[in-house]
Amino acid sequence: MQETRRWEPELGETQSMRSKENAHDYRYFPEPDLVPVELPEALVESWRAQLPEAPAARRERMMAEYGIPAYDAGVLADAKENADFFEAAARACKPGLGKTVSNWFMTEVMRLLSETGKSVGACALTPAALAELVALVDDGVINGPTAKELLPEVFAKGGSPRSIVNERGLAQVSDVSALEAFIAQALADNPKSVEDFRAGKKAAAGFLVGQVMKLSKGKADPKQVGRLVAERLAEGR
Repeated sequence: MQETRRWEPELGETQSMRSKENAHDYRYFPEPDLVPVELPEALVESWRAQLPEAPAARRERMMAEYGIPAYDAGVLADAKENADFFEAAARACKPGLGKTVSNWFMTEVMRLLSETGKSVGACALTPAALAELVALVDDGVINGPTAKELLPEVFAKGGSPRSIVNERGLAQVSDVSALEAFIAQALADNPKSVEDFRAGKKAAAGFLVGQVMKLSKGKADPKQVGRLVAERLAEGR
């Protein structure tokens, strides 16, 4: 069969466009003087091993290996530099955090790249630093809001997120007694919100949690605060 085929990058295969019955319909003719070229299988395989991973194959592999969504995998695989960065960061984390790394890259890192017009290769953020930041949040050392405030600085200037957290005392407050003190002050400072909650306005609890976060300068553990505020409001004190 004589046919014209096109390459479909999304599928990683060629597809038929049109065919004609005879070679002369295409205005080309066989060259009788060309000798057959036989390539050893070992040589072909050695060439194959040197080929870079195709974007479609990399997309499927990253979805399976890191558990990331098809959309994230597609965006990353379309830009080799971004995919390389993501994979290096994901591999620097403990197992199971690939999706979390992808979330950070696709939202916060991509936003900074867009705002600055830089590529990941031109910014000061390294895969190891992003992995360290993700680990700090996952281990409960800092909370998400603190990490989001820290990322732009590391993106612009580099450095170790853990070192910055230690130097500036940014570790989140998880000690119950310390949180209780912030909560007691927030409830005392906002009696109207306490009354609103007990009158059925559940949104008031969120406001009070926000006040506790303000008093702690953003360092309180939000999950702990939410639980403790709910307990105090339920107890009526």
